[in-house]
Amino acid sequence: MKTLWNVLKTWKVLLHQIPWKEMLTSWRVLLLLSFIIFSLIVIKPQLWGADGLSIRAIALNSSAAQAGMENPLSHSTPLAKEQLLSINKQPVSSLEEYASLTRQLVPNQTVTLETSRGRYTLQTVAGNGSSDLGLRLAPAPTSNIRKGLDLEGGTRVLLQPTAPVSEENLELTVESLKERLNVYGLSDVVVRSAADLAGNDFILVEIAGVTEEEVKELLAKQGKFEAKIGNETVFFGGKNDITYVCRSADCSGLDPQTGCGRLADGYACGFFFGITLSPEAAERQGRLTQQLSVIDGSLSEPLVLFLDDAEVDRLQISSSLKGVPATQIQITGSGTGRVEQEAVNAALQNMKRLQTILITGSLPIKLEIVKIDTISPSLGREFLENVVLIAFLALAAVIAVVFLRYRRLRIALPMSGILLSEVVMVLGFAALVGWNLDLAAIAGIIIATGTGVDHLIVITDETVGRQQQVASSWKQRLKNAMFIVMGSYLTVLAGMLPLWFAGAGLLKGFAFTTIVGLSFGVLIARPAYAVIIEKLLRE
Repeated sequence: MKTLWNVLKTWKVLLHQIPWKEMLTSWRVLLLLSFIIFSLIVIKPQLWGADGLSIRAIALNSSAAQAGMENPLSHSTPLAKEQLLSINKQPVSSLEEYASLTRQLVPNQTVTLETSRGRYTLQTVAGNGSSDLGLRLAPAPTSNIRKGLDLEGGTRVLLQPTAPVSEENLELTVESLKERLNVYGLSDVVVRSAADLAGNDFILVEIAGVTEEEVKELLAKQGKFEAKIGNETVFFGGKNDITYVCRSADCSGLDPQTGCGRLADGYACGFFFGITLSPEAAERQGRLTQQLSVIDGSLSEPLVLFLDDAEVDRLQISSSLKGVPATQIQITGSGTGRVEQEAVNAALQNMKRLQTILITGSLPIKLEIVKIDTISPSLGREFLENVVLIAFLALAAVIAVVFLRYRRLRIALPMSGILLSEVVMVLGFAALVGWNLDLAAIAGIIIATGTGVDHLIVITDETVGRQQQVASSWKQRLKNAMFIVMGSYLTVLAGMLPLWFAGAGLLKGFAFTTIVGLSFGVLIARPAYAVIIEKLLRE
């Protein structure tokens, strides 16, 4: 007890000896403190954890969508997204609890969901898996830092145009993919154009919480939809010919007329949904059906649906529509599976994909998948835990080495604090601009921090040398130190800029955090450290 008291007395004496007033009146130190405070406000760390589960996306035609729940905006911060708090007044704090509660639901049951934005009343759907309310959930975030797929799990896809494309068409394709993914019910996505050093164009797509099969169906296909009577096209997918696509339960879902049937090796289930044609498309249909004959109550030619030039369905046209420019059309299709529930899910999945393509239209260019990476959420959490552990070990090692080098806590502690401040500023900037933090970005932070240690040692040596050579001007010696620091900064910057474009943009996170970390360090943190260390060593 006496030893502890002596340590506390020693720390009290040391704190009184620190020239707080002189340091806090320096504009360099005040600038550093301002950036740290602003970064913490942007990051908004939840020190005591967060309640509930974060709603990542709402599935189309689901119970949640029909109750009025909406997809979160893709640019919204993690803490701004809606949180699921309870189901039927039972708190939900983990994905396991959510799965356990929803497994107890039965078809046509009324369910009350309480979220951070209000209360919703849902109705479970018979035949659509009553336990599936249509919510894509994730653990509640503890800050506004966006974690990339390496740390949170998901799928990363690298797409390449099959032919040379203009910059305008490439950006138009990026926007079309964003719209297609958003309409499909995926909001936690990143879609951006990229290029390599050889000048090849790519599109990088990162989607959290989806399977590889879903990604292939949505992204690898151009999605060119057209309906033909004979060899004549009646309408194309997209807003020019299709003004409305039904996605509500009253005019879409499993087809009650065909239902589900047994096949030789499984089951098949049908789906339907209604669409509204534009007046021009309806006129084309009326003109083409006028030429057809009537056979057994139907016209002689069916309406054939093509997706990416492959036939997906044939619809018989009622004789009552002969020569009539009808605007209301019903689209049908099917899905198969080994068991009935699997066939139901496949039918609804195919329906959602077809609805999405009809709404958004075909992509301006054809794409092919170059690379797909899929990471499970559990593996992402393991990566994050290991990164945090390594970061603490690295910081402890730096403090130990610096203390052994100078034998002064007045040098080791400020140096460690400056390194931490640089990390906080990088994380704050990433949260502000919406940059996803992945393993490559964390590697960039480590590089920036390691370079920072070198710079701080150079500044410290110059300051300590100033004490030993009083005749030398402190300002001159500090100028010499900052000249070395700036030279090193410009050298690393020149090395990072090519990486911004290398690897089709996959290394952009590494280059981004390295450049940002070095810039904050050289322009803000290290000049402040020079003032702090000079004041401390002078005392």
